[in-house]
Amino acid sequence: MHITSRDNFLLRQTRLVREGKIDHLIFVEGLRLAEEALSSGLKIEAAIYSDELARKERAARLIDQLVKVATRSASVSEKLLESISYTKTPQGIVLLAQRPAGEVECLTSVIDAHSLLVVLHQLNNPVNVGAILRTAEAAGVSGVITTRNTSDPFSPKALRGAMGSAFRLPVWSDADYADVIEWCGFRNIATVCTAASAKLSYTEMDWKSPSALILGPESTGLTDSEIAAATATISIPMSGEVESLNVSVAAGIVLFEAARQRRS
Repeated sequence: MHITSRDNFLLRQTRLVREGKIDHLIFVEGLRLAEEALSSGLKIEAAIYSDELARKERAARLIDQLVKVATRSASVSEKLLESISYTKTPQGIVLLAQRPAGEVECLTSVIDAHSLLVVLHQLNNPVNVGAILRTAEAAGVSGVITTRNTSDPFSPKALRGAMGSAFRLPVWSDADYADVIEWCGFRNIATVCTAASAKLSYTEMDWKSPSALILGPESTGLTDSEIAAATATISIPMSGEVESLNVSVAAGIVLFEAARQRRS
């Protein structure tokens, strides 16, 4: 297959997006995520796919749709796709899409008397960030806030963990922690931290009113001053000698308790 200079430029640009060096674009890899990006209405700047994948029926239908909406598209060999892939085994298709807006205005339209938000404060593991976004959508969360120094929810690893939820949930990114507390307080949204020492169990918390669950760094948790700034602090009672849970597991436990209360 003859690769034009234009294709080479696109491949170079794709590597830069993959490495997080082009801020306004995100790297989407794999058939399932490409389908999610298309159905979520993301603006597709480029679609790069292998000629081998294009011969498969399901992929061919998707590629046909992508070529119509993408600004640019290119069919390449598996070997070339491997050179831009984020995974060890290329998944046959890569998209470059416009990064969803990450401003506070993203949450304005979803805030109401029953809002449930998740605040990710300085979580540095993109796998955890992605898993929490996926769990948040499943539990009926209204939107997500990520503070400065939190792993990018639109990085390739986080996107794989979220499995499309990052495209559908409103996300306010790179927020200042103090601004988040103030913003929630102004809207009567209770800010709820998790801490092993808290006396209030997560099941005793009233999750029916507007609430924002704050999850802190995996290794250190929230500081005393960050906890003090919040409305309430809850714990997850545990047996044995276990001191803590993975942050994404803790998020799932609390969010589905909130969902249970809201259903009842």
